[in-house]
Formats: sequence, structure tokens, C-alpha cells
Amino acid sequence: MQWAKVLGGLVGAAALLGLGIIVGHFAIPKVSDALASQDLDQKLLETVLGQLDASRIRDNLRELSRKPHLATTARDEELVQLLLQRWRDPESGLDSAQASQYEVLLSFPGREQPNRVDVVDPTGKVQFSCRQSEEDLTGEQGDPDVVPPYAAYSPPGTPQGLLVYANRGTEADFKELQSRGIALQNTIALTRYGGAGRGAKAVNAAKFGVAGVLVYTDPADINDGRSWPNETFPHSWGLPPSGVERGSYYEYFGDPLTPYLPAKPSSFRLDAATGFPPIPTQPIGFEDAKLLLCQLQGPLAPAAWQGALGCDYKLGPGFQAGGKFTNDRGEAGGAEPFLHPSLPSQVKVSVHNRQELRNSSNVLGIIRGAVEPDRYVLYGNHRDSWVHGAVDPSSGTAVLLELSRVLGTLLKKGEVVPSPGRGPYLPPGLTSACPFPSSWASCATSSLHCPAPARAKLRAQRSILFASWGAEEFGLIGSTEFTEEFFSKLQERAVAYINVDISVFANATLRAQGTPPVQSVIFSAAKQIPAPGTSHLSIYDNWIRHFNRSSSVYGLVPSLGSLGAGSDYAPFVHFLGISSMDIAYTYDRSKTSARIYPTYHTAFDTFDYVDKFLDPGFGSHQAVARTAGSVTLRLSDSLFLPLNVSDYRETLRSFLQAAQQELGALLEQQGISLAPLVAAIENEQGQRGSGRLTSTAGCKLVVGCRLQGDQRAVTSSPLQVRMLNDQLMLLERAFLNSRAFPEERYYRPPQPRQWGGAFVLSDKKELNLSPASHVLWAPRTGSTATFPGLANACARAKDTGSGPAEWAEVQRQLSIVVAALEGAAATLKPVADL
Repeated sequence: MQWAKVLGGLVGAAALLGLGIIVGHFAIPKVSDALASQDLDQKLLETVLGQLDASRIRDNLRELSRKPHLATTARDEELVQLLLQRWRDPESGLDSAQASQYEVLLSFPGREQPNRVDVVDPTGKVQFSCRQSEEDLTGEQGDPDVVPPYAAYSPPGTPQGLLVYANRGTEADFKELQSRGIALQNTIALTRYGGAGRGAKAVNAAKFGVAGVLVYTDPADINDGRSWPNETFPHSWGLPPSGVERGSYYEYFGDPLTPYLPAKPSSFRLDAATGFPPIPTQPIGFEDAKLLLCQLQGPLAPAAWQGALGCDYKLGPGFQAGGKFTNDRGEAGGAEPFLHPSLPSQVKVSVHNRQELRNSSNVLGIIRGAVEPDRYVLYGNHRDSWVHGAVDPSSGTAVLLELSRVLGTLLKKGEVVPSPGRGPYLPPGLTSACPFPSSWASCATSSLHCPAPARAKLRAQRSILFASWGAEEFGLIGSTEFTEEFFSKLQERAVAYINVDISVFANATLRAQGTPPVQSVIFSAAKQIPAPGTSHLSIYDNWIRHFNRSSSVYGLVPSLGSLGAGSDYAPFVHFLGISSMDIAYTYDRSKTSARIYPTYHTAFDTFDYVDKFLDPGFGSHQAVARTAGSVTLRLSDSLFLPLNVSDYRETLRSFLQAAQQELGALLEQQGISLAPLVAAIENEQGQRGSGRLTSTAGCKLVVGCRLQGDQRAVTSSPLQVRMLNDQLMLLERAFLNSRAFPEERYYRPPQPRQWGGAFVLSDKKELNLSPASHVLWAPRTGSTATFPGLANACARAKDTGSGPAEWAEVQRQLSIVVAALEGAAATLKPVADL
């Protein structure tokens, strides 16, 4: 009964804060300050945010990135132990922490027989060899634990053939070469990053008979055209000429041998995995790519295919006569005559990758909730990197460790000791420090006002679970295995997932991606925190200056990007249907066209790179910690979950408008009507509380009708609060349909997209989506910006000559969308109303 009294007393907070976030401006009767104090306490929030220390984050990053820590290596295991030690610390640790292992299939380059890329003459003599390691510019690139550049999961092999330039390696690029009469059979294709996922480049190439693929980063795409050594790191943030982007070329995510199952000893394993590149593939630096590309013969490449290597890009096949590798006298490299002067030099790609079963660890730490310990707010990031990984992922882990330290100190001591020499945190507009409040006290058995001693243990209403995922770089493996192992528990209990992978790409502005219901809680957090480097702007105000959109509901607001499959949020969104977000600081797109920070996945992603070029002073790291920390507390300690389901209305209406304008006439010719879709989205008629996602009645229905009509019915029962929160929490699950896209085991992102206008995700872990695919956020291959299944089916129907089977699939996809929307709307109805 005491627990019921406390929850009943907490309702006033929802009237003052929670309901405004969830359902907008519905008139809720005012209640006493005593009741309101039991909701999320702003003074506590300010105290927590004020203790997030930039210097501690900097120290964390220095330690995390001190050595290379590829997944499952000795240094990776050392970091597992570091996390456990921090989260079990008696002064600042969490309630509990543990590591769990999965036996997963990973891919590594051969040490005894390194991967090579050579130019060879017809006798097999090597004329030129690409670098096998990056230039040691700072002493860190020569570390013996630096893994040589390679394409993870590329098959071994030694293909040899004439070189062709295939731009970004999309299927359209290879078709363009074919249309120009370029013979592709048994060639080696030189491609550049971007435009298609890593693995997709090899898949596309193999369709046209290409024998092997090379991938490089063009300075036009990453360095704003700068390519000279004195223009790049360590003199600027630019990628040095020898820099090579490593990455996974696996098409799916999770352990390759145990799809849908956790990679435990008892699990069934496939005899042979799928989703790997069909032909040998190897990445190289742009200094080597320049030597190859600038020697090609053949027609001039299209203007859109040109880059910044200082020469005209030609298509090949083969090298030009009289160049570095061949000339019209049949000489090789200006030296000995060829035995076969009519044969040109070729490129030989030697890949000696091996696959191994390795034990990879996730590390989990938890703060148990005081009132609803079975409701989880998850906060995660991966731990493994390709090399030192100061930006990716250690900038995120450094923030995670600092946030967990502050909350752990509250948990253990009931107070947070300020760092020496630091004053209190003051949000924009606040002129004095706030006293430490007691509202977070562990009061499940206390009186209504819950008075707490100064050193009472403090905890939120819901549990907070911190996670450090293993083997993410190989295909989101740690997070996927976790969701597969705890599928049922997480679907029933997870409130939201907060992902902070790369916390700082650069120091200009916040960049956030997420499902629509999390928009309001991110905005609320960002409005309260000062932007680093500005004297008067909040993070929200600074964000809106850099990336904004015009909302039909709110006016001008910051752009919230959509979630693809680029980091560990993917299985939570696409597999479990959990409201998710990804938070970072990024760069000013008006000042650079870089598709991502330049040293991404190279041996130059080091602590000094971050400290000198990305975030001197670590103010942006601190800003991300404060933003993510505020979101975490709001989700874990607000009486009513701050998930604004009505924010789906703009997404749904924009999808509907695109379908009507671009597909309506075509569908009408086939006798397919969009009327059911219109009704599912726009119909506000019928009985009060129809549950339509975009209607006023539907928005009111979640909380408004019952609280406005009889507030005491809710305040008298914590089960009413729980019931309303469950409706908000479970809405996202209604958009899952495991049979929506049965043609693939998993689903492929069609190409890079720009998230929220902040940066192009390009090749960052562009992996396939999960089997229970989200009907709103699945990959879209069709050009129409509408519901993915409908757009993709229409594109296929048009491309295949509009046969009856293809148009039947269009009708099926339309029905799937309508059913999902109606099912989601039904979750907003009163629970007893069937």
C-alpha cells in the first residue's frame, strides 16, 4: 500500500510535465506542489548535469584509446575488465555489473601471409605494390597491434585482371560501364567509398563478372579536395594519403552462423554462413589509388565520377601505353622488355583473410528502479574499434563512463562531490546554483513526501541499464546477440534505447536521430543545456541554426534524422520495435563536405587527433553527456513516459502525401485505391477516441480523456499510470511485421542517406535490417519517400513490366501498411475497448 500511495502522489508531476510532453496542451487540473515534487526533479537533474566533467571524459578517452582494441583481442578484454571495475566500484559503481560472452564468427587478415595489391607485367614480375600498412606519422601507426587494412569477411583469393574504374560500385555504375562498351569480365574494379554499402560494391561487381574489387577514399569525398601531406593529419583533421578505411563487408548483422539465435554453445549453427562478399576485396589508400587511377586508359569518366586525385579519371580497362606501367615499346616500367609485348600489365589482388570463432563480451551494468524495476531504459555503445578508435567508438564510451560514474556516485553516496575548481552547473537563464534535492530517494516504503537523509541512496523510478557491446564493427554483433537472447523480456519491458556511439564527429552542433516519439524528450533536454562555445545559446538554439525543418505543428524546429542500420540501435528498432535514438555532436555542413570525420576507421583515429582537431577542451563531449544524461533521467524518472506519440503525425502525413502525389495515378490505373491508407491516417470521424494516430481524439485518448474526465481514477491507482505508460511504450512494436518483406532473410539499406542534415552515414556499418522489419523504417529501394514496402513494390512492378504478380505484391504491401497503422492506433484506445 505504501508503494501505491507514493505512485498515487506522483500524478501531479504528470499534470505539470509529463502530459505536456506526451499529449500536448490539454487542460489538466493543477495539483499541489507537494505532489508535483514526486515527478522528475529539475533540481536533481541540474545537479547531475553539473557533475558531468569534461576533464574526466578526456581522461577516459585517453585511457580507452591508448592501444588498438580490435574485437576479442587482449586489449579489448582489458577494457572489459576496466568497465567491470568501474561499475563495481564501491564509491561510484552501479547496483550490479556483469560480462556475458558469445562465441561468434569473425574475420581477420593473415599475419604470416599479408594481403597485397600489386601491378604485375605479363611475366608475373611485380611493377608496383600498394602499401600494406599506413605511414607511421605519430608513432602510433607503427604499434604492432595495429591490424593491417583489410575488408572483413572478404573471401581469400588471388584474382588478377585489367583494372577498370567503377566509381562508387553501385549497380547503376556497372551498368554505365557496360553501356559504354567496357568489358568487365575478369577485371579488377577500383571503387571509391560512398554511394553503396561496402559489401554491396562486391555483390554488384560480381553480377557483371568482375573478379576482384579495390576500395579507396577519394579526397573529394573526405578532405574537401585536399590531398597533399602538409594539408592533412597531423597538420589538419584531413585524412593522410596513406590512410585506409577498414570495415566489415558482411551484409547482415549479428553472428553469421546463428541468425535469430544467441551465439551460445547450445545454439544451432549453420554449416556455412551467407552474406559475405562473393569476390576478393581489399581497401587501399588514396595515394596508391592515385597511382593506379591516373594511369588508366580508355574513355574519360563522367563528370560526376571525377574526384580530387589531380588527374582526369578514365574508365579503363587497363593502363595507358607510355605510362608508368606500360608503353608502346612493350617496356614495363621503363625497364626490361616484355616477353609478351602485346599483353598489358594487370592488377593482382591477393587476399588471405581467415575466419575464426572467437569469444566476444558484452558488459552490462544496472541501476535498479525504485518503483518499476522491470521497466528498462537502456543506454549503450560498442567498445571494439578497428585500431585505436578514439572517435569511433571511444568518444561514446568515454561519455558513457562519466555518466555512469555520476549516477553511480548518487547511488552509493546520495551526493556528488564537485570536481576541484569547478563551479555549479547553470542551465541557460539560471543565475544561481540549486540545492541538492531528495526526490530521487529510494522511497518505495516511505511516506508521501519521502523525506530523505542527506546521504540517502538515490535511484530513478525505472531501471537504467548501461551496455558496452562487443564486436560491433563486424556487424552489430554484441547488441544483436543480446536482443536475440533476451527478445521476449526486452519486448515486454524496454522503455527506450539511447545510443551514443561516436559522441563527437566535430564540435559545431548537436545531431540526433530517432523514432518520432523521442523527438520531444530530446528537444526538452537540449533546451536546458548551454551550447559549448557560445555565450547565450542553448544546445537546442544552436542546433536549430545548423539543421532545421519547418514543422506543420511546431513551426521551425531542429531536424531529427531517421534511424537506419548504422549502429547498435538497429536491432532495437527493427527487431524489437523499441523507441530509439542516437545522439552526437557533429560539424558544420556549410564548412565541409566530408561524408564523415576524415580519419574514420584508420590508424590515425587517435586521442591526439580528437584533442587537437575535433574537440579541444572536450566541451562537445560534455554537451553530449549532458544531453544524453538528461534524456536518460527524463525517461527513467518521469511519472508518465515523455514519448510523444502524436509526433508520428507529420511522418505519416508526409508519407501519405508522397504516395498520393507520386504513386496515386499509377495505382489507380491498376485498380488499387489509396482510400484505406487515407482513412487509416486522416480519418477523425466516428466514435470519440477512435485512436487515429493523427487525430486529436487519438492523441487525447492515451492520457487526456481519462485524466481530464476523472483524474482521481488515475491518481488513486499506480496500475492506471502503469497502463498508460505501457500504451506509450508499446506503440512502436505495432509497426513490426515479420512477413512484410519475406524475400530476404534480412534487409539491405539501399544506399547511404543523410540523417537530419548532419552528416552522410555513407559506409558506416551499412548493414541489413532484422527479420521483424519495421514497416515505416525498413530500407527503401524505390525513389518515392513513402512507406518502404509500398515504394519498393511499386518500383519493382514498374521495372518488371507491370505483371499481375508484381501488382498483387503492391496491393499486399498497401494492406500491410494499413493493418500496421490501424493496429498502432488501436494501442492508443482504452485498454478495455476492443
